[in-house]
Amino acid sequence: MPLDPPVRSPASRTVVRGACPHDCPDTCALLVTVENGRAIKVEGAPDHPTTRGTLCTKVARYLDRTYASERVLHPLRRVGPKGTGRFERIGWDEALDTISARFKEIAASPDGPQAILPYSYAGTMGLLQYCSMDRRFFHRLGASLLDRTICSSAGKAGYAATIGASIGTDLEQFENAKLIVIWGSNPIVSNLHLWSRVQEAKRRGAKLIAIDPYRSQTAEKCHVHLAPLPGTDAALALGVMNVLVAEDLLDHDYIARYTLGFEQLVERLRDYPPRRVAQITGLAADDIVALARDYGTIKPVVIRLNYGMQRHAGGGMAMRTAACLPALVGAWRDPAGGALLSSSGTYPVDNKALERPDLIWNNPRTINMSTIGDALLDKNDPPIRAIYVYNSNPVAVAPESVKVVAGFSREDLFCVVHDVFLTDTADYADVVLPATTQLEHVDVHSSYGHLYVLANNPAIAPVGEAKPNTEVFRLLAERMGFEERCFRESDEDIARHAFVATHPRAEGLDWETLRQEGWQRLNVPAQFAPFAQGNFPTPSGKCEFYSETLRRQGIDPLPTYTPPRESAASNPVLAQRFPLAMISPPARNALNSSFANLPTFLESEKTPRLEIHPDDALARGIASGDKVRVFNERGALVLEARVTDRARSGVVVALSIWWRKLSPDGTNANMVTGQGLTDLGRAATFYDCLVEVARIGNPG
Repeated sequence: MPLDPPVRSPASRTVVRGACPHDCPDTCALLVTVENGRAIKVEGAPDHPTTRGTLCTKVARYLDRTYASERVLHPLRRVGPKGTGRFERIGWDEALDTISARFKEIAASPDGPQAILPYSYAGTMGLLQYCSMDRRFFHRLGASLLDRTICSSAGKAGYAATIGASIGTDLEQFENAKLIVIWGSNPIVSNLHLWSRVQEAKRRGAKLIAIDPYRSQTAEKCHVHLAPLPGTDAALALGVMNVLVAEDLLDHDYIARYTLGFEQLVERLRDYPPRRVAQITGLAADDIVALARDYGTIKPVVIRLNYGMQRHAGGGMAMRTAACLPALVGAWRDPAGGALLSSSGTYPVDNKALERPDLIWNNPRTINMSTIGDALLDKNDPPIRAIYVYNSNPVAVAPESVKVVAGFSREDLFCVVHDVFLTDTADYADVVLPATTQLEHVDVHSSYGHLYVLANNPAIAPVGEAKPNTEVFRLLAERMGFEERCFRESDEDIARHAFVATHPRAEGLDWETLRQEGWQRLNVPAQFAPFAQGNFPTPSGKCEFYSETLRRQGIDPLPTYTPPRESAASNPVLAQRFPLAMISPPARNALNSSFANLPTFLESEKTPRLEIHPDDALARGIASGDKVRVFNERGALVLEARVTDRARSGVVVALSIWWRKLSPDGTNANMVTGQGLTDLGRAATFYDCLVEVARIGNPG
């Protein structure tokens, strides 16, 4: 609701409505207090129904980011070798002229504009700064398209194969559930406002079950923690379903009315009795049976699915399989039941209006961002001759760092980086452009964790000479001679048309109201139970246990288990050399590589660590505090060991992601991750990774 009136004082103090832009499902509503043109406080909006006045430890200190002494304040030109981070200051005109001239030269060459590649992801999630003027520019240019797969595309594809779209249980209803299964997620770190609802449910008597190979902060606070081997989640889901069918813990009416393929599913489940699933997952068969009985008898029951379970070769199918569970027990009938992976599909975002795909004129190729290392080293078809990086830090976050660094080190690669800081990637740039933070530009936000649209109003003028993505691409479009009207639209104009106005869920949304009030709920019921009576957004309109869409793609139409690419079961020869599975979930004080350069993160995390189970440590002569070498055929890194049973035996955990140049040995966990892709969604497989660990000083 509006702040009425804005808070003012003799010191010219105002409070401005904003939104957190970072890659987190909470998408918090912010209040920014500004005094004499300088932001002095960032806090959560107490009137926003999910934020409720609380911010995570990262965003609560957002001013540390906005006013950091290390911010890039002016355009820069490289003066040293690539990777050294040596630059000199230039003006905006020179920077833009340099970029446009190089783009024109490449576009006119035999290689054509497809030799130019944009590289961006979710450094900001606002619809303007994430996916509007930038997409228009590169579409009109004829550049290669980027397949943005590095985080969530496998899970989205798998969930869609069963449910139809990224729609699920309303976060606000979790507190009314009696059983909550938190699967592949650590909401204390990455979904704080869901966790507060889960805690309320716990106080009301709900049972909490965590499924995670690592005993995270969240898992420690649940009643039950199940730690399957990485990449075996689909097998666990099939084992649970086997018990549900065998013990008739089913909602037969819901299955008959609102699902497709139940008979075929039952046949498939015969292959996954609890004893076999126990062998696959490393869990006890009795624990699998107990999970199924809880799931089939406690109501309402809801699953918080998350992307940790999809970062392996069979990740898309794992999500597709787990998404079948709610329909079997009729959990969707209750607003507090069902499942939530992402709420993003609830928003009627007008991607055509934002991105203007109609501007594409040359049928360009598509390059997968998760295999950027190979793509930059490929000299054919045509080679990538220029890359423009924004909203991302691929040298730190992309898998198989050795190849990524080699690609960005190419002297013949023209590289532009638009960022707030001199990231690992910026060190390889020919031109660096200063970017605004969220406090300095306009944006409008959907969410993938709740059901509110948010506006972000600029609270302060851009610091230094920083410019938002939208403004930079307008200026580049002008220099490239692009005359289409869409390149002259203001940010306010774009925001007004960010959602499909005629869609029922957009009814009542209005940009002028939104920017004044800060947020508006989508037009959905207060007791939102999207599939209580079926109406799934699948081709059949039902929850699809059997997917004809997958069958036509040559993919198993039924839920199944696809083992990790790297495991003792699937690749025993490799596992003999590298017997430990490594996962690298987020550290509490960073968000991917965002915030990882700030003093708060560095002081809290102190040094990159590897958590290793006591049995695995003993076998290698490793004690807490030892420096260890983590390695496989792709690379190696040095970490400090922490011996703990938070990591299950056979699994090591490297909380991430560190900037390479801020870690003691100039590396991070992506030295050992691979560029293999998932079965659905062609996503990165960060957790499909076998390694060996040796104490420094020992042979290895």
